[in-house]
This record gives sequence, structure tokens and C-alpha cells, in this order.
Amino acid sequence: MTTQALSGILVTELGSRLAAGISGNLLMQMGATVVSVEMPEDAARYDLKGFHRPVMAAGKLSFAPREGVAEDEELLRQLIEASDIVLTSSDVASDMARRAGAATKTIVCDITAYGNSGPRAGEPATEFELQALTGVSDTTGFPDGPPTPVTLLIISYLTGAYATIGALSALYARERQGVTQALDVAMFDCGFISLNTFLASTLTDPNAKKSRLGNRHPTVAPWNTYRTSDGWVLICAGNQGQWERLCQTMGRPELAETYRTQGERIKNIVEIDEAIEAWTGTMSTAHCVQSMVDAMVACGPIAPIDGYPREENLDYRNMIHRLLDPVSGKPAHVPGSPLRMSVTPGTAPMEIPARGESVAAIRMLLAERRANRQRVAALPLTRPLAGIKIIELGQYTTAPLCAKHLAHLGAEIIKIERPGGDESRTWPPHIDGRSITFRLNNADKRSLTLDLTSPSDLGVLRQLIGQADVLVENMKPGALAKFGLPPEVVLKLNPAIVYCSISGFGADSLYAKRPAFDTVIQAMSGFMASSSESEIPLKTGISSADTTGGIMAAVAILGALHHRLKSGKGQHIDLSMQDVSAWLTQTAWNGGRVRAPAVIQCKDGYVFVDAAGAANRPGLAGQSAADLTREELVRQLSEAGVEACPVLSLRESAHLPQTLERGIWFYLDNNGLRWPMLASPLRLEKTPPFVSHIAPEPDSDRADILREHGIELAPQA
Repeated sequence: MTTQALSGILVTELGSRLAAGISGNLLMQMGATVVSVEMPEDAARYDLKGFHRPVMAAGKLSFAPREGVAEDEELLRQLIEASDIVLTSSDVASDMARRAGAATKTIVCDITAYGNSGPRAGEPATEFELQALTGVSDTTGFPDGPPTPVTLLIISYLTGAYATIGALSALYARERQGVTQALDVAMFDCGFISLNTFLASTLTDPNAKKSRLGNRHPTVAPWNTYRTSDGWVLICAGNQGQWERLCQTMGRPELAETYRTQGERIKNIVEIDEAIEAWTGTMSTAHCVQSMVDAMVACGPIAPIDGYPREENLDYRNMIHRLLDPVSGKPAHVPGSPLRMSVTPGTAPMEIPARGESVAAIRMLLAERRANRQRVAALPLTRPLAGIKIIELGQYTTAPLCAKHLAHLGAEIIKIERPGGDESRTWPPHIDGRSITFRLNNADKRSLTLDLTSPSDLGVLRQLIGQADVLVENMKPGALAKFGLPPEVVLKLNPAIVYCSISGFGADSLYAKRPAFDTVIQAMSGFMASSSESEIPLKTGISSADTTGGIMAAVAILGALHHRLKSGKGQHIDLSMQDVSAWLTQTAWNGGRVRAPAVIQCKDGYVFVDAAGAANRPGLAGQSAADLTREELVRQLSEAGVEACPVLSLRESAHLPQTLERGIWFYLDNNGLRWPMLASPLRLEKTPPFVSHIAPEPDSDRADILREHGIELAPQA
């Protein structure tokens, strides 16, 4: 039988929010026994776990306690006290859940709309309200259209994944330091910090003009959806080489000479997009994709969701499973695990339980735990990952974002950059000629430049790997193997290392050699086909594939580190962004689709209105809305019993009292310059993460790193 990373860990999923179900889902995939506590009200709303029961209950034990029944309440109390982790959502809890939520010996992770501090602490809010108030909606949609709600409930998914990082960090701290603590995770915080590419300018330039970008990228061009003769294709020229090869393939080499920098391409993006679409419109989607593949330019078609995402590589990687839903009596599709780990592989659920069927199994489980439960002696407290050394071979977003979050939790990050530095160091906007976006994604690291074509520098990397706890990279699959460092060699150099490789489609893939960026992955995972009600495929303003790819890599690494505590063994993680993005679409599988709110324009912006309420009261949403402010329209609708919420710009969101009091963003001074920073969304009670310094200059830590590792200082050209 395969050992799993969280074997022996008991999780009680008490919270009703979808985000709690998502976190429970991830912990279950890593081998934890997860008991889903199911209450009647769990299905009352689109962003609660019961609304999506087939995919949220799969693989878990089900307990449906009855209100007012002492036997059930006592069993729930025992279950919570015996658990290692309890997932709650206190802002939408039932009376029973509130009474049972005060665990004394358990890591309690409370997932709420606004967290436990700030003027809105404890207030409930729906997913679409939070999208409207964080800037997520204002950054999603087309430049000439309204803000767009994301029907795939992206904030719930982000929060569920972040909560899992927090819970695993608290578990790791408990195992190493003997500390039990509570964890506060706010959906508002998670949604806000996900917009880091937009925040680079929002937090530094009060005159920055903001508009929705459709399928474009705020700092990289060209990056868009283009019509073909029979559909749509995504093309993303993420670096200078891809841009030049795209122009050559189109027969327009002069464009590469005219627009040589990212800044020039961003300023002239309309003309560039027109030129590209004039070319793509002359051929089929398949022909266009093949032309881009041959030119090694990131691209992809739009994968549809018809019951589940229809894409060959997802089938190849076993991401689609078919189970019987005992509630409907019909087959249901559920996702496989995107946590492909060599020693402790993430597992797909084997069945969907009937509601409340697991009482006998829970009683047996509690009896076993009473006999075997042990505690670790308390030690002086430090951040959870203090003493963990991580080598990052990353550029752009996924690996750097993963490493940044682990750095905030106390890990030492050595960022290995190629000569010339990470490509994203050039991304606008800038302060004093230095990229703000790069510094938002690379805080709390040290930098070392290595040319891996140099035998001496390659030797330095090998020695660093031999002394590290984690290696995380997002190079092309096989890139390290070309330097003699395939996974088996890395693990031979250091059998205890956790080696996480992040790629667009996976190392074991039909498309292992294809370059891939965020929007391409959103397209080829089914995400763009179902994230909105637009006829044109639409990405989210959030770089959803990049962001969730980085977060899920951190989840997998923490799971592998927990397993290493028990076994001493390292392993290789093959993380596919396409797997992760397809996993994000599961609430749209099996014909399930969330209905978006109505979007109504006012004289100072837009308001989201519950679609059913607006339809039942058409007079409230008629032409008079254009003469009202957002505040006036929301007040009138609320007084009539219709749910409504103003859509805020990202700048408005950044200066909400809730945002400021929570300290979600702040400034760090460096050499007389003020740099915006984003806080960790994980509020651990006793071992909190924090941000200590901005990203360093290239190679600025070379001498110290080599000296500390006993490596002879290599001369630089």
C-alpha cells in the first residue's frame, strides 16, 4: 500500500463555505482522513460546499449531525477534539457549528469573508460580493465592456488553497515545535493579493489609467485571444525570443524591429493585435496552433467543458474520474489529484459517500486515535519553516510565487538567476528603473547568478542542491536534465530533498516541450470556456493558472516536507498548471453552472445585483439606474430585499478601511525608495509569517551564499 504524505492525520471539515470544502479536498488527496460535517444549510447558496456536493464530498467521510440531538452533538465534540485540523467558516456557521468550534487541542483554521480583524470582521459575504469589493471583477472583462463576475468562484479556490498552506504550516510547526494554534484566513485578503500584477501600478502611481484588459496581460505583450477561420486561438509571446519568432512566422519581421521592448509593445498593443489577427484569420485553429508550436511560441485552443474538460492531455494525466453519485443515482465526474508526487502521490477520490453514512467509521476512528494519540514537547517558537533551505530556479510567476510564500513562513530562499537576471526584472512599471512586479513576487529572497553552461557554476548548483531541503523550478521540462540533473540524479545527490518542478502541461505529458503561459493554460484546461457568460472566451483578471500553480506547488512541498519528518525521504513533484486549472473548474462539471449576478451600470460605475431579484423587480433595474450612484442603487435594492453590491476599482479596494486595517499591503523603504509589498494572507496565531525585505539585486548575495555553503568563490567574468 502506498504511503501518503498525511497518513494518520484527521481533519474535521466543519465549515460550510466552498473554500473549506476545497481545503478539505486537498488534505484528503494527500492522505488525511477528512470528515465532512454536512448541515442542511450547506447547499443554500452557490458558494457553499453542499451546492457542489458530488465533487466536494467525494473521497471524504460524511457526518450529518442533527440539531438538538445530544448524541450527535457529543460525537461532533469528540471528533473535533480528536482532530489534528478543523476547518471552520464561522461567519456562515450554524448554531451547532458555533458551539462545537471551540477546539482546545486542535489546529483550527477559520475561513471567513473578512477575517477576525478590521471593521468588517465577522460579516458574511458571498463570493460575488468579494469579487466586486476586491477588484477581481473590475479587472475581469473586455476594455469596452462592464466588469465581469467569474462564475468559477476563483476567490473560494484561492482561499481554499491558501488555507491548506496555512493548515500544513501549522501542522509542521506542531510537529517540530509542539505548538497548537489557530489560523485566520480571509477570502477578501486572498482575492486582493492575487491581483499583484495590477497592484504594481495601483499602489505606486495615483495617475495610472486602469481598464479591463480582456485576454491581454497588464505587463507583457502580445498576449491575447485571436480569431481563426474556425474558432479562437491563444497566443502569448512572453519573452523577446518568442516575440521575434512569432513575427518571423507571420512574415512580419519588421514588427520585431519596430517594437523591441515590452514597454513599446504595451503602448502599441492595438496595432500589434490587429496584425496578428489578420494572420490567424487566414487559417484554422489547428493550423495556427501547429505553426506556433513549430516556432516554440506559447499558444493553445479553447478546451470546452462538456460534463468535464475535453482535452487529450488531461485524459493522459488521468485527471478525469467517473463515480456514482448516491444522491442522484447517476454517474458524476470528479477530478483526479493535481498533486503528482513520486513517493506520496495525491490520490483521486474512490467514491462519493451518501449523506451522513459514516457514523460507524467515525466512532471506530475515534477509538483508535484515543489509544494512539501523542503530543510533541513544546520548544521555543519560530516561524514554521525556519531552518528550511530552498533553492529556486524560477522566473516569471509560478516558482517565484511559491518560494515567496514559503519565505514569508520562514524558509531561506536562494534564488538562482541566469546571467542578465530573471526576465521579469524588466517588466513595467518601474521605480528607479527596477520592476515593481518583480519585487512583489520575490520579496524575502537572496540572489545568486549562475551560468549553468559553465562547469564551475554547474558544480556550484550541485553543491547547493546537496545541502538544500527543497528545489523548486519552473524551467521547461527536461531543461535541468540537459545539465545532468534529472530528478533521479537530484535525489541521488540529496535523497532527502523535495524537488518540485512546475510546468505548463507536466513533465509526463503529451505537450512536454510546448512553452506555456497563464492564458494558454486557462484556455486548454476548460477554464476560459466556463469562467464567464461571454460568447468570447475570457480569462480572469487574476493570472489564475500562474497564481494557483504557484500556490499548489507550495501545498505539495509542505505535504512532502511533512512526510520527510516521518520518513527522512525526499521525492520529486511533477506539478502541471493545466492539471491545477482543470481542477479549478470542477464546480462546472456534471452540468453544474453558477448563475452570474446581473451587472447594472450607474452614473459612477457598476453594481452586481442578484439575478433572480433583479428579474422579479425590473423597475428597480431600469433606465433610472443610470441616474443613480452605486451607493444609491445598492441602498434602494437592499431596502426592497434584493441583494446588491457595488463593484469597486482596485484603487478603491486598496484604500478600504478593511484593507488598511488588515495591513494587506504596506511599504518597505530601501535606499530612500518606498516599495509596495503584499502581506501573507495567512494569519497564524503563534508562528505568524511576515515580510522582511524587498527582492535583492542580481547576484548581490553571491559571496555570502558561497561562503556559508563552504563553496570556493568562483570568479566572475
